[in-house]
Amino acid sequence: MIVVCLASSATMFAQETGMVINGVKWATCNVDAPGTFAEKPESPGMFYQWNRNIAWAATGNIAGWNSSNPNGTIWEKSNDPSPAGWRVPTFEEIEHLLDKEKVTNEYIKVNDVWGNRFTDKETGNSIFIPFVGNRINPNGSIDTMGSGYWSSTQDAPDSASALLLVFNQAVKSASKRNNGLLVRCVAE
Repeated sequence: MIVVCLASSATMFAQETGMVINGVKWATCNVDAPGTFAEKPESPGMFYQWNRNIAWAATGNIAGWNSSNPNGTIWEKSNDPSPAGWRVPTFEEIEHLLDKEKVTNEYIKVNDVWGNRFTDKETGNSIFIPFVGNRINPNGSIDTMGSGYWSSTQDAPDSASALLLVFNQAVKSASKRNNGLLVRCVAE
């Protein structure tokens, strides 16, 4: 796997070249603080509630969790935590990642972190997406039963479509919009 994420919390600098998987250019690292990438592919980054640009730590207890339902029918650009040139993927783009005819999905461990490696069958390009849990409503506590990744696509008035990693499976799912999930962005 080629690691192309570079991040420095001191300068809030982020650079990402991405990896094309089944026609979609995916970042190789999760979004960390708004406008930055996590340091490495296996780093969790930070949790976000749908259509909100407020980052929540991936570990430990937190205060001030907003349990209200986020507004909007799409993830608005002004609330997108992705670095410049990147955005929250649509659910259709997540479906491209889950296309078993064109992409393999393997549950693996990278530097002591479990997650899923998605590999384009035609090109051999791959990305690793870590399994780190979610923050759930009503108080933002950590739930380790699955690891969700937001799409920009609304599913219902109180939920949005997402990629869900459940140990050795990667599936299409939906999550309450006031839960905290991770963001793995795509190129604009």
